[in-house]
Amino acid sequence: MMDPANSYLGKMLLDEITPVVMVLRTQTVEESCLKNGFDLVQMLNPFCVFNNIDVPVRTASDQPYRLQKFKCRLYYASDIRQPNKEAINDHLKQVIINANEKDATDLCSDPPQLGNILAVAKTESLPSWFQAFNKELILAPAFSEHEAFDHPVACLVVVSSKDEQPVNKFIDLFNTNQLPSLLNDGAMDPKILKHYLLVHDNQDGSSEKAMNLLTEMKSAFGTNDCSLLCINSGQDGLGDQQDSPWFPYETDSPLALNSEDINEMKELMQDLSSKHIIPHMEQKIRLLNQQVSATRKGFRNQIKNLWWRKGKEETPDAPSGGMYTFSSIESQIRLLGDYAFMLRDYELALSNYRLLSTDYKLDKAWKRFAGVQEMQALTYFMLDQSRKDAEYCMESAFNTYLKLGSSGQRNATRCGLWWTEMLKCRDIYKEAAGVYFRISNEEPSLHAAVMLEQASYCYLMSNPPMLRKYGFHLVLAGNRYNISDQRKHAIRTYRGALSVYKGDTWKYINDHVHFHMGKWYAFLELFDVAMKHMLEILACSHQSIVTQELFLRDFLQIVQKMGKTFEVFKLQLPAINLPSLKVIFEDHRTFASPTAVNVKESLWRSLEEDMVPSIPTMRFNWLESQPKYSKKHKDSNICVAGEAITVEIEFRNPLQIPISVNGLSLICQSEEETTMAGDESVSDTGLHLASALQDELELQKLKGSWEKNAGSSSFILSEVDFSLGGRETTLIQLTITPRVEGILNIVGVRWKFSDSVVGYHNFDSAQVKKKSVKGRKAKPSSSNNLKFTVIKALPKLEGCIQHIPKRTYAGELHRLVLKLRNTSEFPLKNLKMKINRPRCLIPGYREDMNAEFPACLHKQKTSASRELYSVEGSDGLVFQFPEDVTVGGHQILSWPLWLQLGDPGSISLFISIYYEMEDISSGMKFRTLRMHYDLEALPSLDVSVKISPCPSRLQEFLVRMDIVNRTSSETYHLRQLSSIGHQWKILPLSSDGPICPSQALVANQALSCFFKLEDCSKLTNDETLSTHSSVGGTDVRLGVDGSEAMFDMSGTPIAAFHHHDRLHQEMSNQGNPSIANFILISQLQESITGPSSSSRLFSHHLYSRSIASTSPVWWLMDGPRALNHDFSISFCEIELFLTIHNSSDSGASIRVNTVDTSTGGHLRDTVAAPPSPASTGLQVGWHNIASTDDSKDSPNNTIGTQVTKSSSDGGAPFIWSASSSKRLELGPFSTVKVPLRVCLFSPGTYDLSSYTINWSLQVSGDERISGEKTSQSSGTSQGNPYYLTVLQSPQ
Repeated sequence: MMDPANSYLGKMLLDEITPVVMVLRTQTVEESCLKNGFDLVQMLNPFCVFNNIDVPVRTASDQPYRLQKFKCRLYYASDIRQPNKEAINDHLKQVIINANEKDATDLCSDPPQLGNILAVAKTESLPSWFQAFNKELILAPAFSEHEAFDHPVACLVVVSSKDEQPVNKFIDLFNTNQLPSLLNDGAMDPKILKHYLLVHDNQDGSSEKAMNLLTEMKSAFGTNDCSLLCINSGQDGLGDQQDSPWFPYETDSPLALNSEDINEMKELMQDLSSKHIIPHMEQKIRLLNQQVSATRKGFRNQIKNLWWRKGKEETPDAPSGGMYTFSSIESQIRLLGDYAFMLRDYELALSNYRLLSTDYKLDKAWKRFAGVQEMQALTYFMLDQSRKDAEYCMESAFNTYLKLGSSGQRNATRCGLWWTEMLKCRDIYKEAAGVYFRISNEEPSLHAAVMLEQASYCYLMSNPPMLRKYGFHLVLAGNRYNISDQRKHAIRTYRGALSVYKGDTWKYINDHVHFHMGKWYAFLELFDVAMKHMLEILACSHQSIVTQELFLRDFLQIVQKMGKTFEVFKLQLPAINLPSLKVIFEDHRTFASPTAVNVKESLWRSLEEDMVPSIPTMRFNWLESQPKYSKKHKDSNICVAGEAITVEIEFRNPLQIPISVNGLSLICQSEEETTMAGDESVSDTGLHLASALQDELELQKLKGSWEKNAGSSSFILSEVDFSLGGRETTLIQLTITPRVEGILNIVGVRWKFSDSVVGYHNFDSAQVKKKSVKGRKAKPSSSNNLKFTVIKALPKLEGCIQHIPKRTYAGELHRLVLKLRNTSEFPLKNLKMKINRPRCLIPGYREDMNAEFPACLHKQKTSASRELYSVEGSDGLVFQFPEDVTVGGHQILSWPLWLQLGDPGSISLFISIYYEMEDISSGMKFRTLRMHYDLEALPSLDVSVKISPCPSRLQEFLVRMDIVNRTSSETYHLRQLSSIGHQWKILPLSSDGPICPSQALVANQALSCFFKLEDCSKLTNDETLSTHSSVGGTDVRLGVDGSEAMFDMSGTPIAAFHHHDRLHQEMSNQGNPSIANFILISQLQESITGPSSSSRLFSHHLYSRSIASTSPVWWLMDGPRALNHDFSISFCEIELFLTIHNSSDSGASIRVNTVDTSTGGHLRDTVAAPPSPASTGLQVGWHNIASTDDSKDSPNNTIGTQVTKSSSDGGAPFIWSASSSKRLELGPFSTVKVPLRVCLFSPGTYDLSSYTINWSLQVSGDERISGEKTSQSSGTSQGNPYYLTVLQSPQ
């Protein structure tokens, strides 16, 4: 901490707590002084301050010290009284108003930046008028009776030489009627030092008379107490005003004084101070100190004093503690302390303040106690001792003053200001701010505003700076200024708060500041600045609906006060979502609906890859290959004259209250305007203009472009009016239709909000969302490029699919019509169509247009072959219209389409139609029409099949078909089942029975059908048929009604859908083809009885990729099942054939092993088929069956029931003759017959399953690695049961 005397508080104490000199003068003296423009006190004030008086001083101690600085204060006797409260408030208000006028020039500038504010805080430079205001507040409680430093120490009696009987005038002036109340009421000793001054005006004559009068005065009042002052000796004044002693006091330079007069005044005041006032105070201090030492100091006096004051403890509180006259010991001690303080003997002053503090506390004289505590704290400060005690005493004084109420309010404010300066000198700014805040609670609004503003600066100068509290107290101060009608000061404080609260962190405070600043600027008629602040709070989405209505209402009121249309750049009502901006235009790509526009361009390119001629990848678009398009426009989009460009942009209402927008339209520039704008933007960038100036320039550009648009005939602009509810968002489409060729640039939008507010917004390319690929440099996107090259008008094709259902059942067949309309007069040719889902939508034939549905799908006796126009592409179906099909000018082409959605769920159809133009002078040879539809398929029938080998026929299979109705209310009529391909033939289980037990399938019901499937293919490798080679097959009715027409499965859309669906299924199953394919035809029950036009036909496609068998090798034993033989002649030899079929697509190595005797067959006496030996665990071959009752055997039993005993030698009942093992090679899908022979030795029933078949597929190494074949490549299978019954021939 610096020397207290050099601190701001120390200088203030040395300036304000100084001896007071009471001035008594005659009117003639005032008249002489007023010739210079000021009164006597004002004339002498500059000479009352001595910076180097160098006077020795000896107070109570024997050690003298030298006083270097000294000051005395001059007051007229009439001014030595407590100031009027209203007068003080008016004076303080004027101080604030004067400061207001000085700072008014900064109101229209930009708010200060936070960095600049922090830089100012480091220098601790505050507004200078704060000190003047604080000084006036400190002087407000002056001349109190309980404080002696404001009591006059001396009296200067001044008489003019022109006065009559000057000596008598001196006596009359010190009249009790003219003396202050402090002397008359006994608060101070009337016997004060008097000094008599005779003033002579040299303009009234020579000084001889004055000298004579001075001699008379000295004889009457004493030689040392009389002085002569001659003034007004000059004629032209002092000349340079800055050299005038009165310049620091802001008074005009005197007109009649010269340097000699000034020197006389200096000598007069220095003699008065050094030879009269200071010695008088020294003598008074020594005298008072002796009295106090005799009566109060020492142990005996202290005990006596306490005993005397003991009875006062129970007396009621008195604010001033009763009446203390100047002769009371308490007043004498206070006078001693104050005199010692003014003469810099702080130790003596502190000892007396401590002594007096206890007396006033015991007397409950709280105001006097607070005053002593206040001076005690200031003494601690000047001594730079015990900072804690100094703050304690100051806080005690402050609180005591506050307890006194209104009588101590002024003193409390002064005490608080002393306290804050004391804390600030010690860099304790945070606590100083708290004291300022406490002072503000006791002062009126205007004074409180100044205190709060000073508190904010204390928070700013804290270490570290407390920015939030700084801004908050500035807001509090601004509010108090506004209450006091000081709006310029309110604006100034709010401007400082903006630097802290700007941004989104403090939304509510920021809105409060901007709103009130806007209103205050409007009150001062600074409308341009007011609107800047009001625009900041328009989009206050976080505020309540009541606050939003208030903000909007006041904003519109300020606009009305302006008396003109207010144009705003980037108006926030409504808010524009620039990243949502999308440009829709048509070059060689045209769109049938808005949904087609929203599809990704990559998807369309992939779809059109096999249909559209290839485009060089080095160019942005293929039109650049034409020489007529300049290279400088290579980054622009291509559009066609007469075709609208649509700009989609999202508008959002940030408020909870509805708003309306009128006249929304685009702003465009021609090629010349675009070039100029580009040049200006480069210039702007080079100059690095401020943001506000750049916005203003951009607004002027948009306004200029709009004014040119109004009278332009080169394009047509649309205007949109719309309303937005609370927090509603809407997507608006704006169009511009160019009429002539050239360059067109879309630069922004314009709209009208209310009647007097017009909003402009530019499409800044830096803010528009760019599409980019991660890890790659972003390429320009045509969807947000706003620059266009307009070429001349071209033919255009419009199209739609009529009556396409949004929702339909899965498998339902629809006939639709594609309508294509040529809007130009030029014919279009070479039409192609690409469909992304040919399994859902396929083109028909011309004759399908007029045919009756579904009769056109029935089998005909004679049917002509149809020429196919469809070709499979890489990603869909390419349909080439016939060469003779063209679309003439303003004509419509209709073409049939077939729709069937196979699987339930949502499906997106993408269709692209390619066409060429005969007039190619424009350079654009072809165009495409893109169509998009979103459809939904509802569940209808779930159909599944399971195929198992027939145990009795090698080329027949048993099929189970399960059908489930998944609808909730529909009943299906099952009509027809067809197999696809020439390999399979559908047969019923019985020749006279239907396949399906019931044709009606109600909702949520299931049905199972059983039938046989016969393999009709040739069983040789060279002639194996594939189901892919033909669509022919077998068609069977599912009911007994033979009158129902059969549907044709060849050359109809049903077959085409089956073909595309099968390809899709094979791709989904990684190329694994199906073994058998079926189509189930059904109708809704309600549509059968209705008209044919309302018939609803369904086709469901079924695929079986496996047959329920564990082995790829099948076999079947063929031979007799029963015969008679005479075993008495010889044994029985029978020939059998084993038919073996290889069902895999690989060759097979097969070995047949036969087994005799105990591991061979077995014989039973029952005709029923016994279980297999492997499952029963019984002994195989011919063996005894023990009888349960031998006594019941009858020799008359028939042969069929007689059990023949085994031969005595235990021979085998049958044996396999010829080779017991045969090996053969079998090609893919091949069949071979293997002859076998068995010898039987006795009658009976034999199970000839005692053989095994070992097989191994010839799979290549690559096939094993890829896993394309079945996982089972070899195995051993037990022979199938084959029962042969041989009876003994009758004798």
